[in-house]
Amino acid sequence: MIELSGFAALYIFMLAAFTGYEVIAKVPAILHTPLMSGSNFVHGIVVVGAMVALGHADTFLTQLVGFIGVILGAGNAVGGYVVTERMLEMFKASGDKN
Repeated sequence: MIELSGFAALYIFMLAAFTGYEVIAKVPAILHTPLMSGSNFVHGIVVVGAMVALGHADTFLTQLVGFIGVILGAGNAVGGYVVTERMLEMFKASGDKN
């Protein structure tokens, strides 16, 4: 496993956050819902990665960061599926409630 210094990890985090923001900011508003429903698998990968990080955590601080990562990733995945369900409800016929 590759060991990263604190500054390298912070740099990677900041680069990922900036890149993610720039990518999402350029998406038209009408495509946000399909984009979220299409990226649910990415949220699942984030949860798995956070659980792996939590499993390798040694100190309380790294355990706390891993736990917060699992909670936020799971919330993101659940939210994506809720948005997908709401989007699919819009395409049902008005008399079809099943």
